[in-house]
This record gives sequence, structure tokens and C-alpha cells, in this order.
Amino acid sequence: MPVIVLEAREFASPLFLVRSWEVLSSCTTFSLVTVLESAELTKNLLLLEHLQAIKILCISTWCFFFILTLLIHILSTIQFHSLLPLSWKNLTVTVAVLGSLMCLTASIYFQWLIMDRQQAWPRPVTAAVTSGLTFLAYSLESFILCSQVQEQRGFMGSILGFLKIVQLWGGLQMIPLFVEASHGLLNGLHHWQLWVSGMSYCVCIIMSFVTLVVILGDFAGQFFLPFDRLMVCFTVTGLLLYIVNTVICFSRIIQLGNSASKGPELVIMETVVACITLLSYTVDLTFSIKLLWDRSRT
Repeated sequence: MPVIVLEAREFASPLFLVRSWEVLSSCTTFSLVTVLESAELTKNLLLLEHLQAIKILCISTWCFFFILTLLIHILSTIQFHSLLPLSWKNLTVTVAVLGSLMCLTASIYFQWLIMDRQQAWPRPVTAAVTSGLTFLAYSLESFILCSQVQEQRGFMGSILGFLKIVQLWGGLQMIPLFVEASHGLLNGLHHWQLWVSGMSYCVCIIMSFVTLVVILGDFAGQFFLPFDRLMVCFTVTGLLLYIVNTVICFSRIIQLGNSASKGPELVIMETVVACITLLSYTVDLTFSIKLLWDRSRT
């Protein structure tokens, strides 16, 4: 089959330019941070002993979205995406929105890791700037894609799709925070709190991934259960679990008090993310019930 390349005018389109920006900025960011990992100065700059999981999340975020965006960029350039067995419009919106959210939190985490250092080395500062530029690039692509008509942007470009992405983002953020807590950073907490939170986050992440795979693979019509009702069940389950997790997070803040370690800061981050995710599940449930009610009346 001959390879079809975009027309010359398409190489100057906003979408092509912003994806090129994403590839360059994300590659630059994780390259700089990787160099920092091998440099001796990181012993006093970035390698905080108890925050390895958060640092890994940042590097993985920049590397993963660099690879994924590069593949999307190449496939869309040679017009090969139409042969893939997935919903391309839902995939591109998902990558753009999730990339903007993940790069935003990675930028916040990275700056948090280095902001209490007395010396501002050029490489960390440059990495922080390029990380912010990566977030801006993905945000711009999200705006471009979500401003298209509904038929072009797909389900993930709608309000319900955006809420599903926020829920997945929230679950992914909880992984490093939970790992740091389980490694003894939050000494004095009841172990049952960590177990309940960890199991709840795992269940919510699995539900989010199942939803994402079904939507991206266009399996909704072939699913063994009515998919809209299954999503409502997932939303109700996630809502209840995040209510429990939010209560546990606030109890942790009270337990930790004015500790001098990084523990209270981590718990505050976890609480903020839990509240945002809980809000997304609440709004998602409201919209889903309304849609089911409207369909039952027609």
C-alpha cells in the first residue's frame, strides 16, 4: 500500500505545529532530568531519599507522552491511522487532555522537589521551564481538539469523556503518594488506612482503564453488558470509594499535625487530588443519570 503524506499546507496547521512542540519539549524535559540523575550534583539536588516514586512518576510521564505523541504525530502525518483498529479521534483527545493533566502535576512535583534547594542549578531550572512548556502545548492541543464539532472529537471530547480522563488522572496520581506513605513516610498512621486507600485506588484505576479500553477500541456495542449502565455502576463505585478515601485523607492531616517531615505535604497533595477526583465522579454520576433518564423517556 502506498504511503500517503499530508499535503504541504497541513505542515503549517496549528495541530501539526503544536504536536511538534509537544515532542520537542517533552523530549528535552526528560533528557535534562535523566542527565541530572547521572550527575553528582543530584545527590544534593533531586535525589530525596523518600520521594523516589514521585520522581519516577515525573520522568515516566514525560517519557511516555513523548513516545505516544511521536507515534501519533508520525501516523497522522503518513495518514496511516485509518487502518488502526481503534477510535483515532477518541485516542488523540485522550492523549491531549491526559497529557496536559499529567504534565501539569509532573511540573508541580518537579518544582516541589527542587524549590527548597538553596542553589538553582541551570539544568533543573531549564527542565522546570520545558516541563511547563510541555503542559502548555498539551493544553493547546486539547483546546484545538475539543473546539471541533462533536462528530470529529468523539466521546472523550465531551464533558463525560473529560470527566473519565480526570478520574484516570486522579488514580494515577495516587500511586506515588500511596507508595511513599506505605514506605513509612507517614509513621504513626493506622495500617488499615493505607490498605483501604490502596485497594480503593487500585479498583478505581482498573475501572478507569476498562472504560478507556472499551471506548478507544469501539467495543461498547460488542460488550456483554449495556455499557452505559456499566459506566454508571463504575461511577457509583468510584464515588463511594473516593468518599471513604477523602475522609481518610482528612483524618491523616489531623494525625500528622505539624510534623517537620514531607508527610503533611504529601497528604495535602493526596487530599487535593482526592477531592478533585471525587468532584469529577459526582458530576459524572449526575450527567450519567440524566442521560439514562432522558433515554428511558424517549
